[in-house]
Parts: sequence; structure tokens; C-alpha cells
Amino acid sequence: MTEQYESPLSSRYASAYMLKLFSADTRYQTWRRLWVELARAEMELGLPVTEAQVQELEAHVTDIDYECVRQREKEVRHDVMAHVYAYGKVAPGAAGIIHLGATSCYVTDNADLVIYRDGLKYLRSELMSVMRQLCDFAEKYRALPTLGYTHYQPAQPVTVGKRASLWLQDFWFDLEELDFVLREMRFLGCRGTTGTEASFMDLFEGDSRKIDDMNRRIAGAFGFDRCYAVSGQTYPRKADSRILNVLSAIGQSCYRMANDIRLLQHDRQIEEPFEEKQIGSSAMAYKRNPMRSERVCSLARYLMSVSANAPMTASVQWMERTLDDSANRRISLPEAFLCADAILRLIRNISDGLRVNEKVIDRTIREYMPFLATENLMMEAVKRGGNRQALHEIIRRCSMEATARMKEGEPCDLLARLAREEAFGMTEEEMAAVLDPRLYIGRCPEQVEQLVAQIRPLLSDALEEKAEIEI
Repeated sequence: MTEQYESPLSSRYASAYMLKLFSADTRYQTWRRLWVELARAEMELGLPVTEAQVQELEAHVTDIDYECVRQREKEVRHDVMAHVYAYGKVAPGAAGIIHLGATSCYVTDNADLVIYRDGLKYLRSELMSVMRQLCDFAEKYRALPTLGYTHYQPAQPVTVGKRASLWLQDFWFDLEELDFVLREMRFLGCRGTTGTEASFMDLFEGDSRKIDDMNRRIAGAFGFDRCYAVSGQTYPRKADSRILNVLSAIGQSCYRMANDIRLLQHDRQIEEPFEEKQIGSSAMAYKRNPMRSERVCSLARYLMSVSANAPMTASVQWMERTLDDSANRRISLPEAFLCADAILRLIRNISDGLRVNEKVIDRTIREYMPFLATENLMMEAVKRGGNRQALHEIIRRCSMEATARMKEGEPCDLLARLAREEAFGMTEEEMAAVLDPRLYIGRCPEQVEQLVAQIRPLLSDALEEKAEIEI
């Protein structure tokens, strides 16, 4: 245990990949890689930068002296210039050309874009893994009838697979939105203090084509095919809103699925994984609390709330730049990525081990089938000469009486009551023949098959390994 505060996202929930991606090493090594590519592009386009200087910078991307940086930043109160200083110490032959023509946001913003892009790609593979598991689950149980609920009250039957398809479709929406955000991400490039590229107009003696070429070269080195058309000192903060919005959307979908599981586990119909030695309660040893699903909901609430930071920041960016975005973004963006990663890890773990208690599901639906079948029974009675309005009133009265009896702990006797009504003209046995739940699930199996057929071809990049949770 440490003596200082540590984010639970780091110590308990997020994956090793995401923790590494948002580490200081990744961030500051990306800064150095950006300085390398800037120097390389400047050299290739004729500025006074040598191959030896570029090679020297390349040789010292990873050996960052953080104590040197800390001491320098304490002195100059500027993180980027502290890193420029430390870089120059280990690459003295190139110290004079590091950061040539650039402003701080060249490294800070472009590095953020690289990290956020890579983070979104990783979340995309996690999301696809969830979707593939749900495709398997929905197909397997596409025809298993279960009691439907509206307003969390018993309603027309659905199937276990059809209910899972609702979760699956939500994640499909998230995948589409995530792909849009990734597709529309751009590189900032090296645009200068107010986005005018004035320093490079001076360095390249007014040759705009070389400036565009420089930015294309740097962007391409980091896997981007275009830059923002215009910018102030920073990339547009609307981009952060897009990112946090899609992370929030993923949180919403995970919350919905996990909350459904919590409700269904209360009725013992569906249960999340529960390990052999897992303890459900410190006091009540018999309990099987849905702790994974509860954790998903808890973290998703945080993720949805943190997404509000980006629009508030984007709305107050004065003219070409203001620094009140910096401290907020250092916290809100990384924490949102770690939180989304933690939630998807949990959902992957849950969906990989969902337990379906078919006998409980069958017992539950059959308890309500006499009520759910009343419309069909009424139609059959009309065919036999009955009056629809009179039959409706008989059903209403008998249903209330049967319900009152059930509230006293007695079994449902609705069919027996209806059979005693002369206007129905049907025996209890005849009525029981129409109580097969499979007769009431409509097109559920077909709907599941159609949805899965559309989604499966999209999932080639899904993570293969199982999602293990540490705590």
C-alpha cells in the first residue's frame, strides 16, 4: 500500500494496456517522438537541421530524466520547456533545434490526439468483444420464452435472446458512433502560437507548400491522414466533446444491460458469474450479490457525469486560446478512458459467464400465462358465439379475483374461474391448451437472427482473450 492517494481506476479497475497508454512515459515519449518528426520534416524540407541531429534525438526518446524535468519545471514553471531542457541535456548536439518553430501545443495537443486515438481503438476492440459474446448468447436463447416486463410489471412474453438483442443493438449504436469519432479525428500539426503558422512562413521564406508538406509528413508519421483545416493554438476542443460523448454512450449501454441483470438476478432468472470461493456478504453468507453488475452501474454513473467537462470547456475557449482547459483535461479525459475501459472489462466478464436458470424462467412465465393468454381466450370464445364486451368484463372480474387469491399465497385459479362462466363455453382443459409460452413470443427468434446476421460481420477486430477482473 502507498502512503499517497491512488486512483481506484489505476489500482482496481482499468486494464494494463490503458494504464500504460495514459502513463507519464507514454505521454512524454510521444512528445519526444513529435520533436523527432518535426526535426526530420524540417531537415528534409531544407531547414538547418542535420541528419546527425535527428538521429541523436531518435536515440534518446525513452531515457527521460524525470528528476531533471521536475527541478527545471519548479524553476521555470513551464512543463514543456522543462522537457525541452531535459531532452537537450541527453542530446546536446541537437539541443539548439529542438522545438524549432513550434509552440507548446505542438507536443501537448498532438500527443493527446495520438493517445486518445489509440485509446478509442482499444475500446473499440473491447466493445466488439462484448458484442460477439452477446451475439452468441442471443442466438443460443433466441427461442427461450421469458416473461416480458413493461414498467417492471409482467407483460407479453419475449425470449431471453430477444432481450439480450436489445443490449446488443445499443452497443451497435455505440460502435457506429465510435467509428464516426475515429474517422473524423484529425492531427493538429505544427501551427504556431495562434494557429497562423507565421513562424514557419518566416522559416520557409513564405513557401506555403513546404509548410503543408511538413504537417502532412508529421501527421503521417503518427498514422493521421489529415490535419484540422484551421485552428487556434490548440486543436478544436469540440473534438474532446465528441470523444467524451461516445465514452458516455458506452457507459449508458453498459449501465442498461447491467441494471437489467441486477433486476433479473433478484428473481433468480439470470445471474452474473459467481466464483467458487466468492463471498456475497460479510454478514449474510448465503447471498449472491450481483457485485460485477453493481460496479458497472456505479462506474457508468461517474463516466456519464465526467462527460459534461468537455462541452463546458469547449464553450469557453476564448478566441485563439485560454489555459483554463489544461488542468481539467489532464483529469477528465484520462479518467474517462480508464473508466470506460474498466466498465467494458466488467461487461465482457459478465457476458462471458451469464447463467440462465431455465426452470426458474419457465416457472415464472407459466405463473402469469393464464393472464397473458386472456386475449387469445377471449378471441376463441367470440368465435364460439360469445359477446366480446361481455367476455372482457368477465375476464376483468375473474382476473381481479384470481389476483386477490394469489396475494393470499394461493395458486392462480383464473382458468378454473373462467371455465365456470357459461358465457365462455370452454373447459379448463381447452383453455390450458393455449398456454404454451412459445405461442406468444411473436417473431423474437427471427428478430434475433436478423440482428445478429447484420452485426457479426462487423466484429473482426474483437479482443480474443478473456476479461479477468482483479478485484
